[in-house]
Amino acid sequence: MWRKLLLLGMAFLLLGAVLHAKVTLLYMTAGDINMLALAQNVIGPMFSERYPEVDLRTIHTGPGDAGSRLIFEKLRAEKAAGKETWDVDVAMVHQIFLSWVKDEYGDLNELLLQYAQDLETWKYVTSPHAKYALGVPVQGYVMPMFHSQTAIAYNPKYVPEPPRSFDELVEWVKAHPGKFGYNGIKGGMSGVSFVNAWVYWKTGKYEKYAITGPFEEEEVANWEPVFKELKEFNKYVTITAGNVGTLDALNRGEIWMGPVWVDMFYTFMLTGKMDPNMRLALPAPGMPGQPMYFVIPAKARNVEWAKKFVEFVTSPEIQGKVIVEMYNWYPGIDGTYVKDYVSPEAYERLYRDITPKELQEKGLAFPLSPYFKAVLESYEKWVIGG
Repeated sequence: MWRKLLLLGMAFLLLGAVLHAKVTLLYMTAGDINMLALAQNVIGPMFSERYPEVDLRTIHTGPGDAGSRLIFEKLRAEKAAGKETWDVDVAMVHQIFLSWVKDEYGDLNELLLQYAQDLETWKYVTSPHAKYALGVPVQGYVMPMFHSQTAIAYNPKYVPEPPRSFDELVEWVKAHPGKFGYNGIKGGMSGVSFVNAWVYWKTGKYEKYAITGPFEEEEVANWEPVFKELKEFNKYVTITAGNVGTLDALNRGEIWMGPVWVDMFYTFMLTGKMDPNMRLALPAPGMPGQPMYFVIPAKARNVEWAKKFVEFVTSPEIQGKVIVEMYNWYPGIDGTYVKDYVSPEAYERLYRDITPKELQEKGLAFPLSPYFKAVLESYEKWVIGG
């Protein structure tokens, strides 16, 4: 009799365990190590506090394109294996990821779910990057988590009226030789962003190069004068040692102006590495930045929970308290919606010099992959080697 009672008791315990078992949500993220810390230490615990029945497990794949490539390879392998459901529930990827999917399959549906327009937070998204990623139509397949933007940092002590356009910038640099600094195309993407912005400005073909395409070799062949002018411009500038090198030179007063990543600029400022009086400007026609995207695999095991997770992180509250306040990124949603959820100091800091409207108008995308590669090769050929 006691055996039957024991077995019955064990059955009830097992049933209770099943009924109270947590949902495991597998989240894969590319990006620097701060992306792992963000998931494990901040948004993961916050999400689990809101939804105790969910356990967020994070896998970090590493920085840059290589990190996103590992996620792409994982999903491609699961598709090739013909699995009923795939291991990854939600992932954080760079723009180039969407190009790989498009190039490999022709249709994003083969690897990804078109889910974003189902979210309550979709109505807050106004960024053009939610529609196109390096020329690939991505609307509905991606949800921007945050936006990293480049801008021109300047010292108002020496630059009371910063250039508001690239035309004005060229004139200023000639009048103040050595006081504008950037890293060319070595050591960081702030300089690469500046070079691409130069090409957009000189050619007037941003839409073709970054949004619509197609890639045409004759376009590249016509760039020689564009880069010869940039080589002439470089005679009046200081070439810095990368993203950090530009920030350090600016803080030391060696240069008075230079392109920087906005989040790095404010992080330096908040940690005492940058003069708090420094300011930012985004000259017309604009400069490239890049978002990172939430995507949900086509055969994710926990689709509805994955949607809830993305919806949670892209809510005005989390965008304000975490993305803006803690990390100094521009939010993935329209900045006007986060104002009530961020301290006045943090909001004023981030939008003091570049308003949400200005960011929407002049926050450009990097070019399509073949044009991006051609820009770097052209710089090597006509600016460094020419």
